[in-house]
Amino acid sequence: MINLSVYDYLTLLAYAIILLLIGFWSQRYSKNSKIDFLLAGRSLNLPLFVMVTVATWYGGILGVGEFTYRYGINSWITQGLPYYVFAILFAFIFSKKIRSTNLSTIPERIEQIYGKQISLISSFFIFMIVSPAPYALMAGIIFKVFFDLPMIVGIFLGMFLSSAYLFFAGYRSDIYTDVYQFILMFVGFGVLLFFSLNNVGTFDYLREKLPPEHLIPFKNISTGYFIVWFLIGLWTFVDPGFHQRSYAAKNEKVAMYGLLISVLLWFVFDFLTTSTGLFARAYLPELENPVYSYLIYADKVLPTPLKGLFLSAILATIISTLNSYTFLSAQTIGNDILRKIIKNKDDSVFLVRIGLVVTIFIASSLALLIPSVIDLWYTIGSIFIPGLLFPVVGSYYPKLKLNEKLTYIQIFLVTIITALLFVFRNFIFFEWAIEPMIAGILLGIVFQFFASFNYRK
Repeated sequence: MINLSVYDYLTLLAYAIILLLIGFWSQRYSKNSKIDFLLAGRSLNLPLFVMVTVATWYGGILGVGEFTYRYGINSWITQGLPYYVFAILFAFIFSKKIRSTNLSTIPERIEQIYGKQISLISSFFIFMIVSPAPYALMAGIIFKVFFDLPMIVGIFLGMFLSSAYLFFAGYRSDIYTDVYQFILMFVGFGVLLFFSLNNVGTFDYLREKLPPEHLIPFKNISTGYFIVWFLIGLWTFVDPGFHQRSYAAKNEKVAMYGLLISVLLWFVFDFLTTSTGLFARAYLPELENPVYSYLIYADKVLPTPLKGLFLSAILATIISTLNSYTFLSAQTIGNDILRKIIKNKDDSVFLVRIGLVVTIFIASSLALLIPSVIDLWYTIGSIFIPGLLFPVVGSYYPKLKLNEKLTYIQIFLVTIITALLFVFRNFIFFEWAIEPMIAGILLGIVFQFFASFNYRK
């Protein structure tokens, strides 16, 4: 599919070696304490906070290329704009409150407010939400396509590049490797846009070559379709990554302003990815599988060894998210589940390392069993986000908090109804039904209203 020279392969090898060196080097600054291993000693300053936040948010880069190829700038409207809105809201209404608690994870906050039982339930939900399986699958696809490796080998290789150093340095290694990959992401896509403008054409070329609807906002997407994707942006409120970085921030101002600056950089990176995606559509109008649009287009436009640099940038966007979600998953297993159910076990660092082993096995298995990134995202998000959303919001806003019994009922009612709608959504009887995730959120709002009214009364 792509013709790589020996220099391109050497560039990719250099990316992997530098990544591992940075990961293991960060152990020099690590301490074997819970706060240091899980949150890097709450030492995230503003530049580190921003670079880690931006790098972690683009793991589905191949999906971005496919979406832009098919729907033009509507890709940004559905995949970018909603997350700006909810990230800004998160910055103003959650970030300072989260940092001021001096806790480590969402389940710790849930336990503080609702008790141990609901905390364990939320831990399971979070474990599913932060599953690194979709990103392990994308890494496996990259290694399979370009190195002709079996999928299982590619997946485990991706997991190795993203997690080997986490065993020794914890979250600190995640931070430093993400800084390196943040730089690669912007350089790689910046180079591709530069060569597009110089060797293919200006933005006038896009107006001439693209279907008109690719440049018209909301063209060929319904209002309902936009609302679905907009509400999926609520994922931000319960995303453990946002909470983790807020807990790890040096202070409350870093947590808030870091997110606001991150949104600006998301906009810049979205401009790079959307523009190059549109150039790929204009230059290669007959692609059979648009999921490879960035890769095939880069092969046509970039010289050696810049092909290797761009492919390194693609890997960096995937691995930077894969390592973050792998660590979050391990943290959930070790600190939030095992530590609560294993008696006389209070060594969070040791338990999180056990969680890393479990995470690698489960994520790799899921990636092999469900070989579709979109299906993994859709399934996990639809079923588990609605049930987790309300207790998380209530834990920081007492006026929205229900008691433990009502919260327990709300979580299970919302989750069961959402799961049933998801399972039976393709049956004729359910063709009229709205998206399971939207139904779950609406049901949660109705339950919240009536339960709050009666509870206060």
